[in-house]
Amino acid sequence: MLPPELRPARAVVRRSAGNWTLQSTLHRHGLGPVAGVDEAGRGACAGPLVVAACVLRPGDAKRLEGLTDSKLLTAAAREEYYTLIRRRAEDLSIVVIPPEEVDRRGVHVANVEGMRRAVAGLATVPGYVLTDGFAVRGFGTPALAVPKGDQVAACVAAASVLAKVTRDRIMVALDAEFPQYGFAEHKGYCTPVHDEAMLAHGPSRVHRYSFVNVRAARDGVRPPAAVLDEDAFDEDLMDDTIETGLGEDLAEGLVHNGALAVGTSEGSRGGVAP
Repeated sequence: MLPPELRPARAVVRRSAGNWTLQSTLHRHGLGPVAGVDEAGRGACAGPLVVAACVLRPGDAKRLEGLTDSKLLTAAAREEYYTLIRRRAEDLSIVVIPPEEVDRRGVHVANVEGMRRAVAGLATVPGYVLTDGFAVRGFGTPALAVPKGDQVAACVAAASVLAKVTRDRIMVALDAEFPQYGFAEHKGYCTPVHDEAMLAHGPSRVHRYSFVNVRAARDGVRPPAAVLDEDAFDEDLMDDTIETGLGEDLAEGLVHNGALAVGTSEGSRGGVAP
């Protein structure tokens, strides 16, 4: 614990200030570079889970104006931002987790491990990691979970775009191999059209057999009713600041998030090179 006279001023970051404010605040307090981490395909029942980590240059706010959650962008806009982010990012890492690993580990565990691998795959160890929605330990560096992070923090939005575009391209390629499922249209998510295709043709090798609708289709029975999207959240749990956690970290001049040694799922350091 630092004595009061050595502690930096407490920082309050408001959502209304824009999605570069959180990153800028962390840089200003000496906690950069800031990496954002996000995934695509968590709720899909076919295809890989893709996780990306991205460090943006602090001065690129104007060049990346309009960058936000990939789900809020059109497919064309995502492609444009993807190209721009790949060209302008200070650092990035993309990890592709195959369906069989998702089945073996479970979606959440595979997702968390993919986040660790993506951060470990960055060329430079970040000073701070921002994750979308839920806390993740094991980065070996301070981290903060940001509710709706892909709309609040530009670096998380960038990671969201990298993961989403990478995964969409994979699913379009798989559509050419398995045209009967319509992967290019629904990208492997649990839509009624997808469920009917699985029932008619049976699941493929790229489906996730840990999902109940895939097992039902394998057994020749109609899948159960769709569940709520995993990205759904309770607006009442949110407020207008991201002060919790970050304010205390900055006030103390340091952060501890119970970090463990960074591990990998397949014995290699880092993620798949972008």
